[in-house]
Amino acid sequence: MSLSLSADKDTGVAVVTLDRPRKLNALDLATAGELAATWRELRFDDTVRAIVLTGAGPRAFCTGLDRDATVPQPGSPYMVDDPLERIGPKANDLWKPVIAAVNGMACGGAFYLLAESEFLVADPGATFFDPHTTYGMVSAYESMGMAQRMPYGEIARMALMGTAERVSAARAYEIGLVSEVTEPGGSLAASVERARVIASYPPEGVQGTVRAVWAAKEAARAHALAFAPHLVRLGNLPGDRQAELFAARTPDFRLR
Repeated sequence: MSLSLSADKDTGVAVVTLDRPRKLNALDLATAGELAATWRELRFDDTVRAIVLTGAGPRAFCTGLDRDATVPQPGSPYMVDDPLERIGPKANDLWKPVIAAVNGMACGGAFYLLAESEFLVADPGATFFDPHTTYGMVSAYESMGMAQRMPYGEIARMALMGTAERVSAARAYEIGLVSEVTEPGGSLAASVERARVIASYPPEGVQGTVRAVWAAKEAARAHALAFAPHLVRLGNLPGDRQAELFAARTPDFRLR
């Protein structure tokens, strides 16, 4: 198992942890399936009323799709299989509040999870970036999801600058991506405490509010996502060229 789930029946709070620290909590296909199954399981557990999502270890919340994952694709230009399409709570029709406790790096495919969380709490050492363009890939699904959480100029800069820049927790707070920056190592505890408060309220009102807030941006997001497969198909370099670029890059970046 590369995912752990713990639940406190007294407080009504569950903690979902991405548990692949040696891989910087990157998502292979098995982990993606476990995430989808976990969200569906939590839909039916009425003792869980609020959820915290985090990553194991201090280095990363999640670094997106595992580079070693093999994703077969149909030959048709009209069909693109997105292996991370179903990893988020909303994609699995879960309308219980999810708080993301972000520790370390959150990049690329991690944005699927952040985009479907209600709000983010971050350690001061958390960083956010999108490596797609650096390696000849289109940032489509990721940017479309995060465009609902960040000002246009900020998400455009993050997507276009690739690995050359990382957004600090402090900057993420300034632009509204992060709602709270904790003391070092404190994001999980703070997130659990915020979840405990929310879980103490009547769940009907809480879940209705989650659904209402999501509905305010759902139409625009769905319209944008309809374009994503075509943009990915047209703009991505072949896998061997992506691998060459990945191998050639040095881990040099500017923190802002």
